[in-house]
This record gives sequence, C-alpha cells and structure tokens, in this order.
Amino acid sequence: MKKFFAFMMVLLVMSSVISGCSNEAATGTKETVKIIATDNGWDSQKLHNEIAKIIVEHGYEGYDFEVSTAGSSTMNWQAIIKGEVDLDIESWTDNVASYPEDVSNGDIVDVGILVPDSAQGLYVPKYVIEGDPERGIEPMAPDLKTVEDLKKYPELFPDDEDKTKGRIYGAIPGWMADEVLYKKYEYYGLNEMYNYTRLGSEATLFASLVSAYNRGEPWVGYCYEPTWVSGKLDIVLLEDAPYDPDLYLEGKCEYPKQELKIVSSNKFADKAPDLLEFFKKYKTGSQLIADALAYLDETRATHEETAKWLLKENDYLLDEWLPEENAERVRAYLNE
Repeated sequence: MKKFFAFMMVLLVMSSVISGCSNEAATGTKETVKIIATDNGWDSQKLHNEIAKIIVEHGYEGYDFEVSTAGSSTMNWQAIIKGEVDLDIESWTDNVASYPEDVSNGDIVDVGILVPDSAQGLYVPKYVIEGDPERGIEPMAPDLKTVEDLKKYPELFPDDEDKTKGRIYGAIPGWMADEVLYKKYEYYGLNEMYNYTRLGSEATLFASLVSAYNRGEPWVGYCYEPTWVSGKLDIVLLEDAPYDPDLYLEGKCEYPKQELKIVSSNKFADKAPDLLEFFKKYKTGSQLIADALAYLDETRATHEETAKWLLKENDYLLDEWLPEENAERVRAYLNE
C-alpha cells in the first residue's frame, strides 16, 4: 500500500510539472523575475537606477526592476552579501572597508566600471580662493589650498549658531564617506575650531552650498562628483595628503580618485545572465551625469524624466550597451 501511494505521488508531481510546462508553452509567458537595486539616497544613483529600470523593463522581457528601501549604504551592502539585493549601481567601493575581503570571499561580484573618474572630499567655491571679478568678489582666502589650511580660516566660515567656531558641512549620516570625513576632521584638529554639521540629506547639503554660492559667501563642506552642483557651480576640491590605502579609512589622506562600479550579489549571474551582459557594458562618465543632474535641477524634472532625456539626447549609448534588437525596443518605448 505504501508503494502504491508513493507511486501516485510521483505521478501527481510529474503531471503538475508537465501541466506547468504546457501552460508556459501555450501562453508564451514565463514567471517575472524581480531585480532589486540599492538606493543609498544620492541623486546620481537614483538617476542610474531609473536608466537601468528603463533598459531592464523595456529592452528585455520578463523582468521587473525595483529599488531597496533598506536605508543606509552599510545596510544595503549587507543585503547584497545576503543575496536579498541584486545590484549596487554607482558603488563607491573604496569607501567600503570590507570590499576587498568581500570580493575575495565571493560575496560581492565586480560587474563593471560605471564612471571611471570620480572625486570626493571637502570643497569650497572657487571665488573663496580666487575671487570673481564679474561678481565683484575679492579673494577671501588666497592661500587656502589644503584641508589642513582650514586651521587658518575658522572665522571665514562662521557657524551662525556658535560664533566661537567655524562650520564644516559634513557628508550624509549613514554614508561611509561621512565616517572617513569625521575622522579627518578630528585628525587635523579641526574639531578645536570648527563644528561638524550634518544636515541629514543630500538635498539639504547642496541647498546650503547653492544658497551661499548665490550670495557670494564662503562655504566649506563635503561634495562629490558627479553631481548637479559640480555640473553647475565652480567649486574646488581642497588638497590633502597623497592617497595611502593604509591611512585612508583613518582620515589621514585624500579620498582616492576612484572608479565607481556596478557590483552584484553572487546570485545575480545565474538569476539574470542576459542582464549581466548589459550591466558589464553599462558605462557613463562624470560630465555626462553631471550635465544630466544639472538638467534635473534646472527643469525640476523627476529622475525618471531625466533618465528618458539623457537616453534620447545620447542615443548612441543604447548601441554601446545593448544588442540591436534590445536597443530598438528601448527606442520604441522612448518615442511613444
């Protein structure tokens, strides 16, 4: 009797499999695969995610593209390692202390180089150092060249809430870059003469810079490239000690001029091999993205609208990234 029931169970399973295959063959459909990417909160990554969403959902069949709501970049990184998130598009891997070990262990996979020429650190408006004759602005700190030089100028960058100290605008809480910058602030002894102010979001940070810039006032704080502010404003990255990988995470040298990468979980290649080929070829550049982010700011467009604008204005990218058939599918969508 037990053998009979076992035999019947096998028949039922086989029938279910055959029926499922028949339904797929008859309808021409297959299960939709969900692709999840990180959203760490900055505009350039949001733009890349929207570009990728257009390509994935309209250039290919059978995929949905979503973004993670995990929050901080540290939490998102761990989610990729666990396989809960598939991709980190615009990954600042040099800011991740565990990155080399994670790649070596096979927990993180390097997919491609998104932007080959990024920068980050403490910036000031160029007129602070050189002045701006057209705006009638005299040089305020002609000898300001390095981060350490800020020790000479706390009174030039006053903290409106604490007149005894200057103000340095830090990076965003939860960003790995902020941890490094705060250590730099302490290492150089700037904590003795400046307050370190975190504004909580990229939008608020950049708004403070633009507000000061429009009034021709001094400002010093964290920025990175590419951003819409680096595309619109004339700002200068303060120099620091030469990059040393053994000192960097302690804040004792400059941020590396790094390649921004696309990284994935170790499950992504099997999950979406055709998309893997696209992301290997998906490359942009600092100026291209800075121009797009400037468009986003000037027109008040959404990230999705800006992604469509960028793809239409730079149609050649589709041929660089995609097989001909997939590129034509995207063009058809963009021209609807």
